[in-house]
Amino acid sequence: MSIDRNAPLTNFLGPRYWLIWPGIGLLWCVSKLPYRLQVAFGKLIGLVIFKLSRRRRHIAEVNLKLCFPEKDSASRKKILHQHFESLGMLLIEMGLSWLAPASKLKKLVHIEGLEHLEQAQAKGKGVILLIAHFTTMEIGGQALGLYTPFHFMHRRNENPLLAAIMERGRKKTEEEMIAHDDVRTMLKTLKKGHAIWYAPDQNYGHKGCVMAPFFDVPAPTNPATARIAAISGAALVSYYTHRLPDGSGYRLTIMPALKHFPSGNIEADTIRINQLIEEQVSQQPEEYLWVHQRFKERDGDEKRIYAEK
Repeated sequence: MSIDRNAPLTNFLGPRYWLIWPGIGLLWCVSKLPYRLQVAFGKLIGLVIFKLSRRRRHIAEVNLKLCFPEKDSASRKKILHQHFESLGMLLIEMGLSWLAPASKLKKLVHIEGLEHLEQAQAKGKGVILLIAHFTTMEIGGQALGLYTPFHFMHRRNENPLLAAIMERGRKKTEEEMIAHDDVRTMLKTLKKGHAIWYAPDQNYGHKGCVMAPFFDVPAPTNPATARIAAISGAALVSYYTHRLPDGSGYRLTIMPALKHFPSGNIEADTIRINQLIEEQVSQQPEEYLWVHQRFKERDGDEKRIYAEK
């Protein structure tokens, strides 16, 4: 369904949206609070999610055990609790990203390495902005858009009201949104010299995935990043957004363009992408999206890994 971002929101007053509007109203109200109160509110929501979502809690426990076998159970349990606090913050940050003025967010962002992106863009062949599915992903996209224009690869929300609000909010700082499976438009955009926001690190079960290690665990990984870079000639620049430990805002770090990429070896390039993401996950593991079923057996069955015992 095509969403007209300029259409009045009164188009979404039908009964199917009645349960959604109170949540949107709550996000709007929370977005007006001082940031430290937003953090406290987010952590409280995370605690509720932890208590109520047994299945997601189990998936996160399995992922943490697989990825951090060297940690004892108490350490992993601490990361687990912090992760659900981070999930609560993700919800609060949706309101901050979509419903609050951009000026409020800019006061909270500390950016490092913007010159790396500018240097890559100066070559005129486009830039693949590699990001990963951290709970800071949404706020990080909005934050980066405050400093530089880019195009956004996204998977549209199935609910028209949420899709409209999300896309209006993103449009405040981002140029254009491209459907996640519209590779043709993505390549055209890169060849025009634009930057594309791209996150390839989830298990969608697509055919053609490479079983690349992620924390030494085989994970089905989309190899398209290297192929897109090879076809377009675009540079690969990774960036990450982490919450500052003192609760004062966000650190957005842009890394130098990856050298000798692509190498011509799809499997090696895909492993290299996973290693880049691992480095950032290791810095603040609680912020990565552990509630996603990232792994599966070599025969393609993830049910056994995540089966509750």
